[in-house]
Amino acid sequence: MKPNTLSGYLKKAIVRNYPVLIKGKPGIGKTEIISAAASDADSDLIISHPVVADPTDFKGLPFPTSDGRAEFLPYGDLDRIKKASKKTVYFLDDLGQASAAVQAACMQLILARQINGHPVSDLVTFLAATNRKIDHAGVSTFLNPLRSRFYSIIELDVSAQDWVLWAENNRMPAELIAYIKFNPRVLDEAVQSKELENTVSPRTLANLGRQQMDGLDPDEEPEVFAGAAGEAFSIEYGNFLALCRQMPNLDDIIANPASAIVHPNPSVMYAITGGLSRVMNDSNIGSICSYLDRIEPDDAIACMTNATNRNKQLCKNREYALWAAKHHKAIA
Repeated sequence: MKPNTLSGYLKKAIVRNYPVLIKGKPGIGKTEIISAAASDADSDLIISHPVVADPTDFKGLPFPTSDGRAEFLPYGDLDRIKKASKKTVYFLDDLGQASAAVQAACMQLILARQINGHPVSDLVTFLAATNRKIDHAGVSTFLNPLRSRFYSIIELDVSAQDWVLWAENNRMPAELIAYIKFNPRVLDEAVQSKELENTVSPRTLANLGRQQMDGLDPDEEPEVFAGAAGEAFSIEYGNFLALCRQMPNLDDIIANPASAIVHPNPSVMYAITGGLSRVMNDSNIGSICSYLDRIEPDDAIACMTNATNRNKQLCKNREYALWAAKHHKAIA
């Protein structure tokens, strides 16, 4: 399931109290998607890490009673899900890496919705995420009885298109977004490495993008990029950046849309239109529309779509209405 589709399904699962397990390779956004779905469903979020837990953490602590017996009393997050008075997602992250004893302790939560006799609030939904055995991420055993307690086990697919949508709303560099748009195979076909090195994934690209936005010296870039997403990526992206740095200043394009250069390299035009989509506003949209009329229609449509997705108010602008009317067949 692609990230956008999974987000919609998880929102329904949260509302209907469906326990769901998400599986997939490391770094593809499982945790972030679940967190966002909880927020979209207006739910509190509790994140648990069974891999560093003890079975007691999911059973409660034994406590002597006045009549000589012992009861397991919920504490911490267990007490929160017992008393929850608002919709709450209890997220078991990296569940497959937990020991068999911890996984067994989690079963009573998900099926019986109890903590050793103490009922879990009806407002709590259990979601979990795990890597797969083939990912070599420490997943050796996933207990069958625990697995069958989830209503559905969904495999999350990597999607360059969905990553681009996320990146455009999360302060990623325009050049990095343009590169992934122009070379989606880099992300769609990425494979994990058994060596001590990072490879391309939604997570590593986001980490690279944050460093780039915070500022890197040119002589730092090759090693930082390689350390973030691998040597091959560093070389290809470095070459792409060199081309992008040949592109004209966006302010010059906006000031002189009729004469500004239309670069012959398609990858540079990806970067130009990506940058224009980011800076487009009510005061400069007219100039940008004039420039878009001079470039390839697909690039122009992509630029305007990205801009209006980021700022819906642009659709109310007269300049946008005129441009959209002129290109209505391509937009449709």
